[in-house]
Amino acid sequence: MSDTGLVQFVKYLEGERGFSPHTVRAYVKDVVQYGSYLELGPGAMEATEVESEAVTPDVLKKGSRNDIRAFLGHVQSTGGSAKTSARKLASIRAAYKFYVRIGALAENPSQSVKSPKLSRDLPDVLSIPEISSLLEAPDRNTPAGTRDWALLETLYSSGIRAAEVAGLTMPDVDLVSGTIKVLGKRNKQRIAHLGGPASEAMIQYLRVRDDLGQPTHQQVFVNTRGGALTTRSVQRVVEKYVKEVLPDRREVSPHTLRHSFATHMLNAGADLRVIQELLGHESLSTTQIYTHVSIDRLKEIYKQAHPHA
Repeated sequence: MSDTGLVQFVKYLEGERGFSPHTVRAYVKDVVQYGSYLELGPGAMEATEVESEAVTPDVLKKGSRNDIRAFLGHVQSTGGSAKTSARKLASIRAAYKFYVRIGALAENPSQSVKSPKLSRDLPDVLSIPEISSLLEAPDRNTPAGTRDWALLETLYSSGIRAAEVAGLTMPDVDLVSGTIKVLGKRNKQRIAHLGGPASEAMIQYLRVRDDLGQPTHQQVFVNTRGGALTTRSVQRVVEKYVKEVLPDRREVSPHTLRHSFATHMLNAGADLRVIQELLGHESLSTTQIYTHVSIDRLKEIYKQAHPHA
């Protein structure tokens, strides 16, 4: 990637915005696709013809408000969802805003483009019996099974993300206070909590951690060769035990445990702002989706219990 391409934009996303590598790749892909559309038209929507080196402020300068709208319309007309269009608009807005700020562009045509209205899908949540089955599934007589037990307990007890649990280091874990330091999105640190079962699982795991390939690094969760577990590895662990004990459940991921944590807390009477803090949400509106889950659950109970429901 040359200095005339998106190098500065990438550095901005990584440094100032603190985006993860995955998010940076998504933003760059969206902007390249938009640049491809401006240069070559709708036939270049897969962004194979125009590389990131070729998408310069001069290319973006060709775009108008109507071009952005037409681009987003083409995305949806070719099978993209409103959510996909909204994400692409966010990427385009970030690029224009950045290049205007550094003086490479004079105007930001994306400012007046409205984001597509999104229907908020309610998160999938496991019941407490399902959670219990999942947490009890690993074989605690083996180092790998003990690790999986601690991993699942940590995800559900703290409500942290897969990437956050993969990033935990040994100094982050305080088993005396039952807390962990979590580095969340945009490099913001917060404190998450481990309940009694999760703390016990972590204690048992740390006793056998060195049996997993004798790790020489500080990452808490390791694979059988001693390397650090990746975010994808965390997902595989969850998927493995879901298939074993919850075969009828589809698309259960580490994020499902996060949703379940928040919903079960709210159902038990926890304050929404406390849940917001524990989840690391910047906006309370993001956390409020769990109130809808709880209302749906209340309606379900009402229909089952009330004779005139």
